[in-house]
Amino acid sequence: MKVDLFDFELPEERIALRPAVPRESAKLLQVGPDRTSDHLIGDLPGLLRPGDLLVANDTKVIPARLRGLRGAVKIEATLHMRLAGDCWAAFARPGKRLKPGDTIVFADDFTARVEEKRDGGEVVLRFNRGDADLMAALHGAGEMPLPPYIASKRATDAQDLDDYQTVLADQPGAVAAPTAGLHLTPDLIARLKGAGIELARVTLHVGAGTFLPVKVDDTEDHRMHAEIGEVGAEAASAFNRTRERGGRIVSIGTTSLRLLETAVRPDGRLQPYADATDIFITPGYRFRAVDVLLTNFHLPRSTLFMLVSAFSGLERMRAAYAHAIGHDYRFYSYGDACLLHRVDP
Repeated sequence: MKVDLFDFELPEERIALRPAVPRESAKLLQVGPDRTSDHLIGDLPGLLRPGDLLVANDTKVIPARLRGLRGAVKIEATLHMRLAGDCWAAFARPGKRLKPGDTIVFADDFTARVEEKRDGGEVVLRFNRGDADLMAALHGAGEMPLPPYIASKRATDAQDLDDYQTVLADQPGAVAAPTAGLHLTPDLIARLKGAGIELARVTLHVGAGTFLPVKVDDTEDHRMHAEIGEVGAEAASAFNRTRERGGRIVSIGTTSLRLLETAVRPDGRLQPYADATDIFITPGYRFRAVDVLLTNFHLPRSTLFMLVSAFSGLERMRAAYAHAIGHDYRFYSYGDACLLHRVDP
């Protein structure tokens, strides 16, 4: 499909630079097959059904943006995928100034060697420490990797350390938050459970590739960056029980959805899974795992707007986004959300 089909105009003032306070006061646009309706996140228990299963991503964002020196040259590196305990793929700027064998110094006794150079400013970095020691060094020298549409407008600060983590975050490894999960609070989760709605956790370590622009003219020519995910036996069992009793699967975010759609079998049952996924969902895709999707509002021409257009229909989503812009909804990572009901092609 032509990428131009997924373009739209978004006024700059619609980009949220901070989350709503309290979180449950964020707006929620419900998009069904025949109509849209305006709500708040706090209304979610009444918009779902007893017997539904929420599936949320419990990945935790790490301080993945590093600033260092290769000689006298300033280098910024944003980690995006763990390859080994001491080795990560990263996007580097200026990538053209790096070559295999170069050493980047990030802090005293914290360095990385460029192992490989890839297209688009991507490099493979091998650090002089690994696993828990590397995580400790990142927390000392790294920064919270806010998305470029926020970072270009204000500096990262201490508030973002809490704001850019979900309440379920306990599996370190993401370099971007699963932003639909930012709307969940302990009180909202308790009210959802009280309404007969279960919660299951999966893990997809979101990579910085989620923010990369689609630079090709046709979706067939776009290459997705892989991300590491895991569906445990407990989540798979909850999924299958829900299906057996006729309940719906409600994905909290596109990250959970992509992992579920990767792991689900052709017969619709879910199996435990632990591997990478680079699934790219565009209109025409037939969903097997997810019935309802809670997600934020996404960038024009992005793979995520393509995904939601596949889920609910391109024209329906264009109309929903126009409604959101006209009714002062806030967009992107710290913005409002929509509750989408699947419409099969």
